[in-house]
Amino acid sequence: MATEATTTNFQNSDFRPVPQPPDFHPEVIVSPHDGLHFWQFMIAGSVAGCVEHMAMFPVDTVKTHMQALGSCPIKSVGVRHALRSILKSEGLPGLYRGIGAMGLGAGPAHAVYFSVYEVCKKYFSGENPNNSAAHAVSGVCATVASDAVFTPMDTVKQRLQLGNSAAYRGVFDCVKKVLKEEGFGAFYASYRTTVLMNAPYTAVHFTTYEALKRGLIEISPESVSDERVIVHATAGALAGASAAVITTPLDVVKTQLQCQGVCGCDRFKSSSIGDVVKTIMRKDGYKGLMRGWIPRTLFHAPAAAICWSTYEAAKAFFQEINASSKSG
Repeated sequence: MATEATTTNFQNSDFRPVPQPPDFHPEVIVSPHDGLHFWQFMIAGSVAGCVEHMAMFPVDTVKTHMQALGSCPIKSVGVRHALRSILKSEGLPGLYRGIGAMGLGAGPAHAVYFSVYEVCKKYFSGENPNNSAAHAVSGVCATVASDAVFTPMDTVKQRLQLGNSAAYRGVFDCVKKVLKEEGFGAFYASYRTTVLMNAPYTAVHFTTYEALKRGLIEISPESVSDERVIVHATAGALAGASAAVITTPLDVVKTQLQCQGVCGCDRFKSSSIGDVVKTIMRKDGYKGLMRGWIPRTLFHAPAAAICWSTYEAAKAFFQEINASSKSG
């Protein structure tokens, strides 16, 4: 906040900037809300989510096969094995099975995800926009809300990705059969696990992203406008990779709950996380809980880079529109 003395100085025409020592680094404050409307955050988030998931969908398909087929009669123990199995049985289109379900879920879910995050970040940050705890809590709130939207279509997407069973002809056929054979609850069988996985994931992800973004801006504040995409992409990639590795065990549990009974995969007596973990440990040991961590990291690092750079670009677009409408 400007004091009376500083105000007087700026009003003085003879005022000259005071040279600063070489080790002087001004604090970079990142705006907690960016001055956008709620619906603008929703549109920016929706666009970012769709671009991210469409670009990275083949990698996600490989990861799903590795994690789900770990409990199937047909074993896919590595990235190359899973990729070769998909291409051999279905060809290149097999890598894109379920992309329709992803599109139906990712857009609305990411709209909720980012808009809730921005609103919560503004609320919890208070007078300190660089509050890491506020970023973590806001990320958890965002994932609880968005997972309620995304989980049903994520379940459909993952079942379609295991397409060698030929169990479903498409998105709506899958929805109809799941409702008929397993009931509505099947769409949310993994919701608790998804939230438990995504809560620490988003807490780590958002906190790391905001800190890295701020740090990268501090390194070269004069060139931020020219290197904005690089800053957001780099911070996003590192944040996504670190969060992905940490939460892989819960992602394995979530995938097996969503795909149980498909392609001969184990069907669990309950949706208890503990029961699923015990089953995985009994069959494959600790390594079973880290199954698919390589493609998961390969997915989340570039996916987060794409998502954040797209989201920040969309926000910048809306900021320009808002500024021009105010000036006009």
